[in-house]
Amino acid sequence: MSTPSEEAATSPSWREALEHPVVARLAQQLQARVAHDADDPQARLAAVAAVLRVRDEPELLFIKRAVVAGDPWSGHIAFPGGRHDVTDASLVHTAIRETREETAVDLDASGHVLGRLDDLAPRSPTLPRIIIRPFVALVRPDTVVMANHEVSAHFWVPLDALRRPEAQAEHVLTHEGQRLRFPGVLVGGHVTWGLTERILRQLLDLSWLG
Repeated sequence: MSTPSEEAATSPSWREALEHPVVARLAQQLQARVAHDADDPQARLAAVAAVLRVRDEPELLFIKRAVVAGDPWSGHIAFPGGRHDVTDASLVHTAIRETREETAVDLDASGHVLGRLDDLAPRSPTLPRIIIRPFVALVRPDTVVMANHEVSAHFWVPLDALRRPEAQAEHVLTHEGQRLRFPGVLVGGHVTWGLTERILRQLLDLSWLG
């Protein structure tokens, strides 16, 4: 896992972020649990980063993927990430590289990977056979996002807002004449569903103070 740069680690804002009750709870839970590894040797591997910052409260970074013909995730609300490359030393390096490429957020230089969540595979029949490994990272509150051509928009959303009843939604997909319903969450006026919604549920459960 990556560690914060020396400058970031000694800054008051970074220490305050790590000591925030929600972030501290999440970090503790991630370190204490054993994440589930999916077992499908035929599936492609990918990794994403659920990136948090703390201003008045913890906020989570989402991106809206650009609309691209033939891309099964075209236009989706998602976390930064992508497929594992043979040059990546591990899946955490995939998440770090893809986050840097898509958003210019450098988790090696100014961030800290807190841990990982359970592996997931798509449930939608329209999506390819792939295993996603989600990582959770913390960045400084002044982190600037500069999206590349793969990203059409980005949103920082308070974790508390994602828990509210009014944020709960549904995505309906029509496939081969059947209407398939998936739970979703409202993010920046859009509905995130599928893999991103399932990753988000894991993160919210682990960070819940009750």
